[in-house]
Amino acid sequence: MKHSRSFPFGLASAAALALALTACGGGDGGGAALPFLPVEPAPAASAPPPAPIDEVPAPTEPVAEVDDSFDEYYNVCRGTNPKCYNDWGAFATTPDRVLIYSRTAGPRHAVLGTPMAAGLNPAMNTDNVMQAGLVRMLSAEGITVDWTEDVAVLGSRINNYKAIIFASSNRDTLWNGAVSTSQDAARTALRNYMRRGGGFVGLHNAFGAEYNWPYYEGLLGNANFYNHGPNRAGDVEIVSDDPSTKDVPKRFSFQDEWYNLMPFPTKVKFLAKVDTSTLKPLTSAPHPGHADFHPVAWCQYYDGGRAWLTTLGHNAHSFTADLSGVGAIEFQKLVVQGVKSAMGLTPFCTTE
Repeated sequence: MKHSRSFPFGLASAAALALALTACGGGDGGGAALPFLPVEPAPAASAPPPAPIDEVPAPTEPVAEVDDSFDEYYNVCRGTNPKCYNDWGAFATTPDRVLIYSRTAGPRHAVLGTPMAAGLNPAMNTDNVMQAGLVRMLSAEGITVDWTEDVAVLGSRINNYKAIIFASSNRDTLWNGAVSTSQDAARTALRNYMRRGGGFVGLHNAFGAEYNWPYYEGLLGNANFYNHGPNRAGDVEIVSDDPSTKDVPKRFSFQDEWYNLMPFPTKVKFLAKVDTSTLKPLTSAPHPGHADFHPVAWCQYYDGGRAWLTTLGHNAHSFTADLSGVGAIEFQKLVVQGVKSAMGLTPFCTTE
């Protein structure tokens, strides 16, 4: 039984082996072997060429121009952008008239001379050199000039003028302690005058005024007087083309106190500087001085109005008619043209 059961299995196995050899073409008998045909591998499918790249850039959202004209610290629009000027035509029919304001509520510069009486256009003393010099040089340009050291007059008449000139008026020059109410009325008047499109000119110790009123510090260009070295010679250099610097020599000798500033002016158009290599000494302790760039004149729009500023003007010989002071010719020309630009008689604080 054992043999009879394995025979069919052996026969089947042999048949299967013969069939496998025949199929593979490797048998040596049992019929003709099929020839071996090598199979070529199918070529790899090539990737389709990349679609051409569209070189036109995808549209993007326009980038908004950064506008830093608004000064959040002083809460005003200020700088060199004319958008900060309120062109309301408020002074369109105002005569070409300016007011010199030289009231001092603290130390008084010798160039201002003896304090004047109250009221508008009081009699000038012979030693009121700065005020008389400004009247003379501006009158020669056809500009009517009034003057006062009366804070009440300033507060009540300020809108009658195309420009107000603070001529070394210092400390709390706008505070009226003689009245019991509205002691800050002149401050309010000056602020609204600027918002109306008025012109402000600050000369020399106007930088020593209103220390405790931030609005006024901003009006000066975010600048204030800190200290100065000895009154000494130095060379002024014009650093910008502007109607106020037109035909002023690019460099001229001068003499002044060369104020050190704290804070330092910002967002303004610098008009002139002093060549600090000509200052000996550079500064006065403890202020380190502005060795790299020491501005002495600049301009800006401020809260709707125009402001033209210079720290120069300490010496009496800078204002006299005989022009005997070193640099007096150039300085007086610079001041007159600065006043005219603040008045709007010439273009103001132009951009280059």
